[in-house]
Amino acid sequence: MTSLPLTVGFDLDMTLIDSRPGIHAAYRALSAETGVPIDADLAVTRLGPPLDEELAHWFPADRIAAMGVRYREIYPTHAIAPTPLMAGAREAVAAVQALGGRVIVVTAKHEPNAKLHLAHLGVEPDAVIGWLWAEAKAEALREHGASVYVGDHTGDVRGARTAGALSVAVPTGPCAEDELRAAGADVVLPDLLAFPEWLRAYVAEPAADLA
Repeated sequence: MTSLPLTVGFDLDMTLIDSRPGIHAAYRALSAETGVPIDADLAVTRLGPPLDEELAHWFPADRIAAMGVRYREIYPTHAIAPTPLMAGAREAVAAVQALGGRVIVVTAKHEPNAKLHLAHLGVEPDAVIGWLWAEAKAEALREHGASVYVGDHTGDVRGARTAGALSVAVPTGPCAEDELRAAGADVVLPDLLAFPEWLRAYVAEPAADLA
């Protein structure tokens, strides 16, 4: 439990944003440019891990670094406009801010592109930290004093637990509810629409215990 002010971290892809349409378009553009067949339909079913892990399915090892650079270069042109917020994302961020809390976004995505998504969608967190995956997310969560981390992937659960933060999971990405629970999620919500009510109860519980 925590007392106000609190800091809540959120993952980005498939937690705050439905990045599938944009990433699909970016992979199709990279495929067209390089002549390398990429199954974009398949790629968007396994979002979460770093880009290089997905590129390794389509390119030889000696080309992955260069293809990662090129993907990130073309990403803003193809991926920002088609990408919507996940249901309840705006309300989840607002719920934290309404309680006087801070919101940070901690993601494996290239940080400049993560910031472009949030600016395009009109979401204003207090900080955006990119290039961190799974346990490495704990670095940013600890640095910013996050007591809660919300994500859709088992890697997000591991990051929260490594940081000593409460892991709140939503099965809106590639990982099902049972996978998230098995990974050690403290709370599993059906989606972010349920987050504001949960957060209010979480924050109120210490006061209720003292009553």
